[in-house]
Amino acid sequence: MTAYATYDPDAAGRPPAAVSLRPATRGDVSEILRIEVAAGRAPAAVGSAEGYRRAITDPQRCVLVAETTETGETTETGRAVVVGWAKTHLHVEVVDPAPPGHYLAGITVDPRWRRRGIGAALTDARLQWIAARADEAFYIVNAHNLASIALHERGGFEEVLRAPRLLGVEFTGGVGLLMRRRSDGS
Repeated sequence: MTAYATYDPDAAGRPPAAVSLRPATRGDVSEILRIEVAAGRAPAAVGSAEGYRRAITDPQRCVLVAETTETGETTETGRAVVVGWAKTHLHVEVVDPAPPGHYLAGITVDPRWRRRGIGAALTDARLQWIAARADEAFYIVNAHNLASIALHERGGFEEVLRAPRLLGVEFTGGVGLLMRRRSDGS
């Protein structure tokens, strides 16, 4: 399994999931880690639990979870189950050719719940959060991650540049894209 969703624009869509979005709490870290592992992220790519906790408590970042009780997906205590999560990051210095600014910095949906609108809902919510703070949003992506590129292009992102390294990230296959969305639509 790849660490990102397979791009298949002709795949039959599944019905939208009944999810609610909320800010992540430190108590959600174990569910975030579970989703990362289910999505095939290598242990080094999963990051430390403490890193996720720091992101959740950073007021300059937005970390959200999507949860559902659909089709009986609840914990033993009857609470909703987290089926996706996403975050932003504020880069304040120029790194590589990438400019400073607010970035969509990660999104993962449990593979069992993909193609149900969860990624789009998490992306829209983070873009609203960024729009309240800045005139533009950025994100970087591996040029081979066609599913993510298509999702973000539907949200108004356009390619700004290609590079082998962006924000200190070196891309598998050697090419990463810097994408930008302006809040005013230009």
